[in-house]
Amino acid sequence: MSTDLLPLEGITVVALEQAVAAPLATRHLADLGARVIKLERVGEGDFARNYDHAVHGLASHFVWLNRGKESVALDLKSAEGADIARRLVAEADVFLQNAAPGAAERLGLGADDLAARHPRLVVAEISGYGTGGPLSGRKAYDMLIQAESGLISVTGTPETATKTGVPSADIAAGLYTAQAVVAALFRRERTGRGGVVDISMFDATVEWLGHPMYMQMYGGRQIPRMGLSHASIAPYDAFPTGDGEILIGVQNDRGWRALVTEVFERPDLAEHPRLVTNPLRVRHRQECDAVVAEQTLRFTTAELDTRLAAAGVPAAQVNDMAGLVDHAQLASRDRWREVATPAGPVRAVLPPMTFRDVELKMGDIPELGAHTDRVLGELGIDLAARDRLAVSGVVGRPADVPDAAS
Repeated sequence: MSTDLLPLEGITVVALEQAVAAPLATRHLADLGARVIKLERVGEGDFARNYDHAVHGLASHFVWLNRGKESVALDLKSAEGADIARRLVAEADVFLQNAAPGAAERLGLGADDLAARHPRLVVAEISGYGTGGPLSGRKAYDMLIQAESGLISVTGTPETATKTGVPSADIAAGLYTAQAVVAALFRRERTGRGGVVDISMFDATVEWLGHPMYMQMYGGRQIPRMGLSHASIAPYDAFPTGDGEILIGVQNDRGWRALVTEVFERPDLAEHPRLVTNPLRVRHRQECDAVVAEQTLRFTTAELDTRLAAAGVPAAQVNDMAGLVDHAQLASRDRWREVATPAGPVRAVLPPMTFRDVELKMGDIPELGAHTDRVLGELGIDLAARDRLAVSGVVGRPADVPDAAS
């Protein structure tokens, strides 16, 4: 692998972040080579550190979202702690935050103020509902946004609405934030000026709901919850096999003919009067699904998977997390690496952005306050002053490193 420059090498990001959305954005920036300085509360840190203890005693969310960052523990409610944060931001290229509404402004880190004082700085703010509007001051987290945006209304089975199994609103906001920061940095290269980017979890989730939203606006109907099925396509569902199940998603009439003639060896079904076109199959979905299920039961999952792939019919095995961890696609493409944590090495999947000429950076998971001394030293704060700040609780150091001030 080449040692060419990482895309964001030389860029410094200061992040006042917690939970999922902002940490996901900055983790992607760190993977791309940026230096990310994560500001955390003394003693507690990002509250996602304590969601669970699944990864050698560390929280799964925190391990997922915080590799490659430097942790600086600060009491931002103290005047000296807030001043240190402002000094760090003054030397950064990017300031990214998802604090509660109004918190950044109270610290002197509001977007308008920062943009006026530091014209080259890119400021990215993630909120629940964005600037303005009746919900702008409301606190928000993933499930609430999934509900308010209508995502829950299209997720689940006909009988039961559910939230998604991963924090979709948080992930959407984090991805759009990372994209916006990179775009703002690119614009700065041409204009010399940074700028302010506002990303709301609500807006990000609404963007993902384009298809059902347009169905409502122009089709006059709420799309139904379909479980694994699809409101506009059939057959599209998980079907039983001789030893399990497999998901089949026929996208068009050509795919239907391939399924019944090449896979099932039932050419008579290709011209079935109620199944010959997709609109007919959707109209007669129950009959269509029964016909397909009768055929899929003839095969084992592995046999059917092979036959479907050979015929070019879209299909997938229905994996659980154990199946994902051991998935041959990840192993054969060498997608696993190890990263260091305070509790020892853990496995991590390479970032999805794959550059042909350089492998992206996968840094360590930081202990709370692990980089406080180094970062404060870079600000010109001497050892005696750092000791005083630590004793007074303004800054935090790792509890199990007795010589952290050295």
